[in-house]
Amino acid sequence: MSELEIDETYLRETLRTLLTIPSPSGYTDKIARWCCEELERLGIEYELTRRGAIRSRLPGREEQPARAIISHVDTLGAQVSYIKDNGRLSLAPIGHWSARFAEGARCTLFTEHGSYRGSILPLKASGHVYNKEIDTQPVAWSQVELRIDAPVHNDIDAAAIGVASVSMDSLGIAVGDFVAIDPCPEFLGNGFIVSRHLDDKGGVAAMFAVLKALKESGAELPVDTLFLFSISEEVGVGASSILTHDVASMVAVDNGAVAPGQNSKETGVTIGMADMTGPFDYHLTTKLIHLAKSRQIPFQRDVFRYYRSDAASAIEGGADVRTALVTFGIDASHGYERVHENALFSVARLLKAYALSAVEIERDAEPSGDLEGFTDQPTEPAEAGE
Repeated sequence: MSELEIDETYLRETLRTLLTIPSPSGYTDKIARWCCEELERLGIEYELTRRGAIRSRLPGREEQPARAIISHVDTLGAQVSYIKDNGRLSLAPIGHWSARFAEGARCTLFTEHGSYRGSILPLKASGHVYNKEIDTQPVAWSQVELRIDAPVHNDIDAAAIGVASVSMDSLGIAVGDFVAIDPCPEFLGNGFIVSRHLDDKGGVAAMFAVLKALKESGAELPVDTLFLFSISEEVGVGASSILTHDVASMVAVDNGAVAPGQNSKETGVTIGMADMTGPFDYHLTTKLIHLAKSRQIPFQRDVFRYYRSDAASAIEGGADVRTALVTFGIDASHGYERVHENALFSVARLLKAYALSAVEIERDAEPSGDLEGFTDQPTEPAEAGE
């Protein structure tokens, strides 16, 4: 492996480790600790915000215009919304995902007294009891419940079966407790990876692989480049408070939705041209496309209609920063997700190329100015054959 190649084994194993760490939005301390410890192991300095977002800065020849690359460590999950008389728990989702994908999931409930294992089940879970009603009940979070693996029963049931009833209070279970969904990862020999929470732990693993390559090679970056890890992207907050004022451009790394009518693929890089919040920055996106072409990194473009990323929260938070989106195509996003490792390797190669690329818009070093050095977008008619 040459000095600046991506260590594919490291990327794969980092992803495997990340998937084992529960991290629903709002319950991310453990994964933040792991990321900081890994940065220390790689010899990379970092700072941790109050709530656990991470900033690591690789110094360049110039401090400005600084760049940023960002992914998020938080995932989908759930919280206890109500404790039922029968010992089951009603749930509210963390992030936007369908109860259809919650049905049958194994999970961990975190309480102040400790954790409990359990299963998320439809209200009518047994065909031996409800017959065909199990196929006709609606799909909604109000139609599922968490069955914890502890002897919790109502008083009548407890007396009937001779099991001592255990109250929720004695177990320390309360409304608002967090639920982490098991990822159930499979790394297949043909390169496919199937798991929950590839969004966005695939992006986090790719960024760590880039950090490892840059650090071990000793390559000099043209400008300071921040590698950021946010902790609340799935609930819409994301990068709103993690950016520093010197950052002029930011590339978000996230999943790209693979489905009929979308141009994303499970291989190569998918470069987002727009999402539900609008177009990404023309110049930064064009730069990434040119880098992919010149490095012969397979890529495709896509527009995401029902999607947002850390880029949206940065702009909405008031940052005057150019944004772009680099994705690895995922089938069944926010469900039982699947990606090919080729996409993750391709994303890492493009991010590395971006970090090493020369600054093209020098004016971005200052937050504002006159027209000198301001950008142009092509408006002239194209000539035939071009």
